[in-house]
Amino acid sequence: MLAALLVSFGVIFVAELGDKSQLMAMTYALRYRWWIVLLAITVATTAVHAVSVFFGHFLGLSLPTALMSVLAGIAMLVFGLWTLRGDSLTESESSKATRVGASVFFAVMSAFFLAELGDKTMLATITLSTNHNWLGVWIGSTVGMVAADALAIAVGALLGKHLPERSIAIGASILFFGFAAWLMYEGLADATAVPIVATISAVVVIVGLGVWLIRRNRRSESGAQAVEADETTDDSSRPIAR
Repeated sequence: MLAALLVSFGVIFVAELGDKSQLMAMTYALRYRWWIVLLAITVATTAVHAVSVFFGHFLGLSLPTALMSVLAGIAMLVFGLWTLRGDSLTESESSKATRVGASVFFAVMSAFFLAELGDKTMLATITLSTNHNWLGVWIGSTVGMVAADALAIAVGALLGKHLPERSIAIGASILFFGFAAWLMYEGLADATAVPIVATISAVVVIVGLGVWLIRRNRRSESGAQAVEADETTDDSSRPIAR
């Protein structure tokens, strides 16, 4: 078991260096609290590698990675639009901050779960589990991936302290859109016309809905700022009581 753990740790850790998963982790850390991102990645990685070990060791099968890659790309697209829209809270919504944390956790966990189902680290875990102790492979591969992504999260957290919030949001959105294109290309590289058309249609609908929500959010913010400015002007014009 120890040998399987060490081998799988080394293989997955090296495979993650420079991988899109590590870049995704750094991007999330630019935008959200690092411990939420790391916890979500740990849960997603544990689940994905459990699936990998099950299929590799007990069934000797593989998952439809092309479909998973397309779904992960769509998830990245949605998260990019969400990030571009912004997550700022009004004063009346400050009591709901814990809900925002929960939504970020589940969004990051879902995105990583889908992205890793079609990633080379999953295929490596399946391969390792066919010839090594399954428990050692599960633990070693999970720890190896979390360790590699933790390095990226540390870099992202340090960068986030020196960049304006709006610049972080725009940069993170661009990276998410890049991940989306990357994942969908991987999933559709050998696909027929039907899944390609279906994916393009879904992307058009999601982008259209996202643009509409972003514009509505901008109009709401502009209206709120105008009202606040009017109230400030009215208060300043009132005579001071003596």
